[in-house]
Amino acid sequence: MSVSSVVLLPYAPSSVAVARQRLSTDLEDSGVSTGCIDDAVLVVSELLSNALRHAHPLPSGMVRVAWLWSEDHIEVAVSDGGAATEPRAGRPTLSSLGGRGLGIVEYVAESWGVRHDGDTTTVWAVLPAPNGSVNGRTPALKEAG
Repeated sequence: MSVSSVVLLPYAPSSVAVARQRLSTDLEDSGVSTGCIDDAVLVVSELLSNALRHAHPLPSGMVRVAWLWSEDHIEVAVSDGGAATEPRAGRPTLSSLGGRGLGIVEYVAESWGVRHDGDTTTVWAVLPAPNGSVNGRTPALKEAG
């Protein structure tokens, strides 16, 4: 059993909260444990915030957020119109005000990376969601709506 969604959102800071809510609701409705949901929401927040801060929108003026949950992992991905530099985890000083996003992703996720497809850049991350992490319910595939 797996659940997946793809959401196109405006290239705007308000989209971070929308993506967090949609992902959280989708995974919660599927019975994923709260801890796994919290990790996935944190990672999506960091990836989307980085896209909005450092990259261009897709040609449509939007950004794409996607996720896939299967029995043992959650994969999240944010696609944008690319940037002048390659996304990489920084090593900020303690007094730095930013630069921790991909470091957080690197810490929380099992793996993460960057894919390029023409002018589209996708930063993805895979998080553990072991079989025992379901909230005592049988996952149910939601109808796309």
